[in-house]
Amino acid sequence: MSTPTLRTGTAPTEVDPRWPARLRGILAVLCLALFLDGLDGSMVGVALPSIGHDLGMAPASLQWIVNGYLLGYGGLLLLGGRAADLLGRRRVFLIALGVFAAASLLGSLADGGTLLIVTRFVKGTAAAFTAPTALSLLTTTFPEGPQRNRALAFFSLFGALGYSCGLVLGGLLTSAGWRYVFVMPAPFALLALAVGWKLIPRDRPSRAGGHDPAGALTLAAGMVLAVYGVVTAPERGWASTATLGVLGLAVALLVAFVLVEKRVRHPLIRLSVLRRASVVRANVSIVALIGSYMSFQFMLVLFLQDGLGWSPLRMAFALLPIGVVVALGSPSVGRLANRFGTTPLVRASMVATVLGYCWFLATAGDPPSYPATMLPSVLLLGVGFALGYSAIMAQATEGIPDEDQGLASGLIQTSAMVGSAVVLAVVTGLIGGAGHHGTAFTPYRAGLDLVTAVAVVGLLLSLVPLRRARRAGDDRPA
Repeated sequence: MSTPTLRTGTAPTEVDPRWPARLRGILAVLCLALFLDGLDGSMVGVALPSIGHDLGMAPASLQWIVNGYLLGYGGLLLLGGRAADLLGRRRVFLIALGVFAAASLLGSLADGGTLLIVTRFVKGTAAAFTAPTALSLLTTTFPEGPQRNRALAFFSLFGALGYSCGLVLGGLLTSAGWRYVFVMPAPFALLALAVGWKLIPRDRPSRAGGHDPAGALTLAAGMVLAVYGVVTAPERGWASTATLGVLGLAVALLVAFVLVEKRVRHPLIRLSVLRRASVVRANVSIVALIGSYMSFQFMLVLFLQDGLGWSPLRMAFALLPIGVVVALGSPSVGRLANRFGTTPLVRASMVATVLGYCWFLATAGDPPSYPATMLPSVLLLGVGFALGYSAIMAQATEGIPDEDQGLASGLIQTSAMVGSAVVLAVVTGLIGGAGHHGTAFTPYRAGLDLVTAVAVVGLLLSLVPLRRARRAGDDRPA
């Protein structure tokens, strides 16, 4: 059997499990980039109390170390994915990696909260370009089918490992000094930049597009304002004038963006991609999977540290089984997708996720037993993540032409980020309004009810059959 060959902007055309060294190297670079994104987000969350103490930052300012990253990341993901199509995936990926490394180093040198928050926004912006570009590089390097499913399984594995390892590394590095948390990703980003420069082939930017400055401006401004409104709503109140004003302006800008895209000759984004049933389902599924899990972990971290007095390191090890399950299970997901398709895996993922939350609700005491309550729950969530993440990513990009892979990648990751921010904002409001009467777990029960409901909705929608496309090449039943 012959080995696959690389083509600029495309992929090997023959199925062969023995990838050549260059192809394995490209996959390693893309996995490392996603690993760093996950690592950075979880490490910084563990370090926040130490940063606040050292720099004299009040909680209201401290939250913007996280929100600043979310603002750049969630607000510009869609633009970042499309920029890869229009400007060249290799160029956008390597430039964004360099900016990510520089922002990491600058953040480690910050002597005040303002500079630290600015570097976090810049870092989130860089990640908004590296994350969808890495996924589109993967989907255009590995052909749809067994090779792409296998590559996506490794890709999702490193994303989950990055987040899980970040919890443990964050606890270890913070004990030595919070600045190590910021400087640690920089050398690895530079390594990925150097290897990527050598291995990733040059690609040709899409000819259709790149002449839509009005679309770029309205999209970027609308998405940034939407994310800003969501992440500040718990503090300001969902019904406050400021929140309603920001969200209203965001909606107006996004409506203007849609009108612009319908009229320009070369739109920034082809809205027809949203008519694919498989794309819509994948984007809803990722909100249910990632949005529910991120909020659950947020509540669990607060419950264990603030409610039960656990140390950050003990809390990190309590959640580590999720990463272990993903590490052991993800490599097999590609083979399962080849045999059964993506839809059964997504359904199984949502079943495991719903069971994980329901088990925690049904058995949680005060304090909950780790072997009887927490361990079964996190193991089920690990199974859900391992089965679902790469299957959803494959479903979101299958059947999409190469020139729109960056768009599809940016869209699915935007749904994950913005959807997670919305669910978390609502959960935060429920926790704040629950009061502190009863047990230590009482303030979090309403939030966990909501998280479970989000997962149940995702499960129910995954059971609805995909309609068959009217035209060949649009949608295919999963």
